[in-house]
Amino acid sequence: MARRAEEFLVTSRVKLPRQVVDRPLRQVAKRLLMALAVLVITVLLVWMDRSGYHDNSDDSVDFLDAVYYATVTLSTTGYGDIVPYSAGARLTNVLLITPLRVLFLIILVGTTLEVLTERTREEWRLNRWRLRLRDHTVIIGFGTKGRSALQTLTATGVKQEQIVVVDPSEKVIETANAEGYVGVIGDATRSDVLLRAELQRAHQIVIATQRDDTAVLVTLTARQLNRKAKIVAAVREEENAPLLRQSGADAVITSASAAGRLLGLSVLSPSAGAVMEDLIQQGSGLDLIERPVIKAEVGLSVRETKDLVVSVLRGHRLLGYDDPAASPLQLTDRVITIVRADEGSPLNSVE
Repeated sequence: MARRAEEFLVTSRVKLPRQVVDRPLRQVAKRLLMALAVLVITVLLVWMDRSGYHDNSDDSVDFLDAVYYATVTLSTTGYGDIVPYSAGARLTNVLLITPLRVLFLIILVGTTLEVLTERTREEWRLNRWRLRLRDHTVIIGFGTKGRSALQTLTATGVKQEQIVVVDPSEKVIETANAEGYVGVIGDATRSDVLLRAELQRAHQIVIATQRDDTAVLVTLTARQLNRKAKIVAAVREEENAPLLRQSGADAVITSASAAGRLLGLSVLSPSAGAVMEDLIQQGSGLDLIERPVIKAEVGLSVRETKDLVVSVLRGHRLLGYDDPAASPLQLTDRVITIVRADEGSPLNSVE
């Protein structure tokens, strides 16, 4: 049990999107080349002034002795068997070899320093992200459904930094990071994983898991952590939709039956199927949006508005365009309309 808990702590974490400056192997190769260059320069300095050095073993300094002296000097070992005794050699050590020794040490410990600096910077970024994150969107599951939901949200004006992706696969989260989104690796049925995504402060939650039973557990956990957020969940089987609603989902989309109905509609009327597909693809052609009623529309009937209104949301009641109660429009109403993509306003959630 302790081992499983340790493995979970390692795999369950927040990953912020970042830009990799250079590859690790290339960074190591650069440092090795720099260290070698410093060593070569030091060897040349000692060799050119070898007459100013004294070797306790044979009183002469050859090229191998110069390499040996440069190595032990740069590594701060300093055995003392070869020493500079002339004024010029000592001055060279003070002005040139000592700075080269410091540079050599900096290069050697550069990787460690960089790791520590990177960890500190990453921790600072993570704390800063948590403090600034409010009323965001959490997308649980980054498969086809989750990715499509994310694309729709961004197409309607939701900013990248206001979206957090949760998925148990590290590769999936790395993909989300590469696209500029914050990701949380872990099992979304666990409350501590959802807390890492700051779900308790989220404004809306999209549950797009692969299994219906997982969606139910995630919905129960999410609703327990956040009583006010709007939760939209997807299920494969229509018979599981009531269970999702009972678990706390505000809206449930049955992906299998919805796709089947679109297929059937496309068979009977390819043009109607194309229109429906256009409506659900946000940002192109026709868009289906929700917006508040403006003052100029108050008191008008549904058919007198500029946009093509298909439904009116009044309180918690959703009225069709042909419902007599839908007209006249009230200032507190919200309308679902069909507009051109270039004329539509950002999709607003129901409050």
